Parts: sequence; structure tokens; C-alpha cells
Amino acid sequence: MDNLTHSLVGALIGQAGLKKKTGLAMPALIIGANLPDVDAACFFWLEGTEHLGFRRGITHGPPALILLPLVLAGLLYGFDRWQATRGKRPADRLPVDFKWLYLLSFISCLTHPALDWLNVYGIRLLEPFSSQWFYGDTLFIIDIWLWLLMGFATWFSLRREKRGGDWRKPAHWALTLGALYIAGQGMITGAAERGVTESPTGTAVVIASPPPLMSWKRDIITGGNGLYTMNADTIFPGVPLDRCDLDAVRAADGQVDAFLFWARTPYVVPQENGSLLLQDARFSDPRAAGRFSVAIPASACPQVRTEPTSGPGG
Repeated sequence: MDNLTHSLVGALIGQAGLKKKTGLAMPALIIGANLPDVDAACFFWLEGTEHLGFRRGITHGPPALILLPLVLAGLLYGFDRWQATRGKRPADRLPVDFKWLYLLSFISCLTHPALDWLNVYGIRLLEPFSSQWFYGDTLFIIDIWLWLLMGFATWFSLRREKRGGDWRKPAHWALTLGALYIAGQGMITGAAERGVTESPTGTAVVIASPPPLMSWKRDIITGGNGLYTMNADTIFPGVPLDRCDLDAVRAADGQVDAFLFWARTPYVVPQENGSLLLQDARFSDPRAAGRFSVAIPASACPQVRTEPTSGPGG
């Protein structure tokens, strides 16, 4: 999920009452809820599509979820001590308890992979023990309805706290309603996938992908082996990928290797210049496809036409 969603979850956990357990609890909860995304630093040393194969991996796995909160708790505890020695520690800050800092950082850190699992991008929950991708297919990566619910509840809770009212209850209600909303979205996805009975290209893969805004709908991706349809419209009527020599290209090009490691529904798109693009059916929308594609030589798939083919609905 996006970092605003992660931050709002951390803030609501704090407003539910946990922020009173120790000083610096809110920074621990909000930063902790975003901490696994420290892997975004890979953009400084990885190029092209290599980041696709690195993100949502090692920093989202079990060892990181234990060690990252420990680092965060240590930094916050040290910051409190540093402020105290310089005489700049706020007088109204609660005493800082390292055990509570770690526990709150750990709890909020756990919410991160739980939310990331809910969309079609996927997450490697068991890294480094296993590189298997897991997919929840429940929420779009940015869910405006969760933003509105959690954003309003956070503001209302803080407003009530400032006025001396019961500020915990709005957070409790928002967390409960958010959980029910996510459960409902999961039921919509499950029903949509069970409703797919046949496809012109087979049903080796069935994905009910939530679109932006219209969370009650699902884009249905079906097919397999490079032949996919979305909502019964052909994405690309190409050839099976096992007729392409992708292993050789993958061994010679790290960009292709990273893309195929990440890809869930890869397919080939001919270009006007005679080259080919590997794309993923989950991100076939023209507004996103450019960020989720990699070029391969035409010689890798000699049976694929070199004339461009229309996308979904074409």
C-alpha cells in the first residue's frame, strides 16, 4: 500500500490508546508502519526494472520485522537521551520505556506487510527463507476510501483529545470499520474469481484486480503462459512464452531477469521498430505500463509478429 495508508494505520493505533504507553510512542508507531519500505533506497543503486525484483522482499520478511523495530526503538531511545543531556527534552513528554518502544515499533511494523499483501503487486513474506510471492488481490495500491475513513478518524480523534473528550473511541471505530471494509473487499475478490468459469486462453491464472476508486468492481485477468485476457478483451494474442528463448535473454540481461522474477502475468508486446517488450497484464494500463516493462530482442521470440498489437479493448 502507499505510505499515507501505512502512516494513518500507525497513527490510529496510537490514537486508540497505545500512544500513552511511553514517550515517543507516536513516532515509533508511524515510522514503524513505514519502516519496511526502507528498501526504496534501492533506487540509488538499481536501474530500470531491477527494483521490481528487490522491493517487498528482504525488508518485509521475518528477520527484518524483528530487527528493524529494534533499530527504530534504539534510535528513538537514544534521541530521547540526547535531548535530555542537552536540556532540550520536552517537559510534557512521557518517560521513555525501551521495551514499549520496541513493542510498539514491532506491532506497527507488522501492519506493513499485512497491508502490502492485500494488492496484486505481491510481497515476499518469507524472505530470505523463500522468495515466493504472495498476493491478496483485495485492495488497489491506493484506496481512497481508506484514506477518507482513516484520515477523518485521525483528525476527529486529535480534535476530541484537544477538547478533552473521549479521543480513543473514533480510532477504535475507524480500525474496526477499516477491518470490515477490507474483509468485504476480500469477499468481493473471492466471489469474482470463483465466478470465472472459462476463458478463450484458459484459466491457469485468474486474478480479480481491484481498480482505482471503484472498489466494488474487479478487472478479471485470465489466461496463462503469456496469453492473457482482461474482462474478456484480448490483451495480446501472441504465442506461448515457452516458444520464446527467455532463459537465454534472462541469463544475459539482469533487467529481464529481475522483471521475470517479479512478473506474475508476463506477455510480449511487439514494437514498431521490430523489438519486443515484456509487460505484465496486471499493469497493462497505458498510464502504468511504461514503468512495468522491459525490452527484449526480437530474436528471443521469432514467432511473434513485429507489428504492434492493440491493448485491452482493441
